[in-house]
Amino acid sequence: MSTIIPAAKPIIGEEEKAAVERILDSGMLAQGMEVALFEEEFSCIVANRNCIAVNSGTSGLFLSLSALGIKKDDEVIVPSFTFAATANSVSLTGAKPIFVDIDPQTFNICSSAIESAITSRTRAIIPVHLYGQPAEMNQIMDLAIRHNLLVIEDAAQAHMAAFDKTPVGAFGIAGVFSFYPTKNMTSGEGGMVTTPSATIDRQCRLLRNQGMEKRYVNEIFGFNNRMTDIHAAIGRVQLKKLSRWTEQRRTHAKFFDENLTGVLVPYVHPKAFHVYHQYTIRIVGLNRDDFAAELLRHGVGSGVYYPFPVHQLPSFNHSYDLPETALACKEVLSIPVHPSLSQEDLEKIVTTINTISSAGA
Repeated sequence: MSTIIPAAKPIIGEEEKAAVERILDSGMLAQGMEVALFEEEFSCIVANRNCIAVNSGTSGLFLSLSALGIKKDDEVIVPSFTFAATANSVSLTGAKPIFVDIDPQTFNICSSAIESAITSRTRAIIPVHLYGQPAEMNQIMDLAIRHNLLVIEDAAQAHMAAFDKTPVGAFGIAGVFSFYPTKNMTSGEGGMVTTPSATIDRQCRLLRNQGMEKRYVNEIFGFNNRMTDIHAAIGRVQLKKLSRWTEQRRTHAKFFDENLTGVLVPYVHPKAFHVYHQYTIRIVGLNRDDFAAELLRHGVGSGVYYPFPVHQLPSFNHSYDLPETALACKEVLSIPVHPSLSQEDLEKIVTTINTISSAGA
C-alpha cells in the first residue's frame, strides 16, 4: 500500500523545539511568564478578552461552569452531536446536561431546539462551534438574553472562526479553546478560557491554581489545572502561524467544494467564517463505514466525528428523540484538510472520493 494521507497531522517544527529547549534551559517550567505572555497574545484573536490558560479544553469548560456557579440541579443545554467533554464538564459540576438536536446543514446546535428545552432550572447554554464552523450566535445570544441564561462557547475546534464578523470566544460570558495536538493550533496539550468579566477571570485563575492567587493563601477550594511554561512556549510559536494555516485550510476546503462529486460537501452559513478544523462530508445512499474503508484501501485516511450521540453513551444513557443527530452519526465522514496537504494529496483525495462514490451509485 502507498503512504496513507492522514486525516489529521500535528505540525511541529524547529521553532517549537527551540522554544521548548529555551524553557528547559531556563529552569522555570511551571506556570510563569511564558503562560502570561501566551494569554496576552491569544487575547488578540478574541477581541481582547481576558484569557486564562489551563491544561486542557475540558478543564477550561469545567472551570468556566464552576466559576459561573453552575451547581447540582441546574440544567445546561448542550448538543448531543459533539465530543463527550462538552457534556462531561456539565456533569462534573453536578448539573444536568440537557441534550438537543442540531441543524442538519451546519451540524451545530439548533436554536429552535434550545428554546424548546428551556425550563425553570435552565441556567446556561453551551453552543459548540463544531468542525470549525461557528454556531448561529446572534440567535443564541438573543435567546439567552430573553431567558436570562449564561452562554459558554465551546470553541475547542474553532480558533479564529467568526460569526457576523465577531470572533468565537467573544460572544458569551465565557469561551473555551483546546490546544490538543490535532487542533488547528497546539501547545502539545492545553486550553484557554476567554471572558469579558474581571470577576470570572479571577475566579478561573483561583480555581486552576489550588484556590490561590498568593502562594499558600488558599482563598477557595481549587484544582491543579495549570498550563506549564513548556506548553505555553509551544502555543506562542503556533499562534504566530495560525493565520497562515487557517488560510491553507480554507483554500483546501475550496478545492474540495469545487471538485468533489457524489457526496454532500459542508454547508457554510453566509455569516460564518469557517476555519475547517475538519472538512466533513455526508455519505448519502452508501454505507459510510464501507466508504471510509475503501478510502483507506486507496491510501486516504478519514475520521468519523462522532459515531455515537453523546446522550446514548454509557456514561449518560439518556433517552432523547434527536433525529438529525442520529442521522449525522451515521453519515458524516471527515477527510484530510490540514495544512500539510500537497496539491498532489488534494487531487488524490478528490479522485478517490469521486471514484468510490461513482462506483457505488
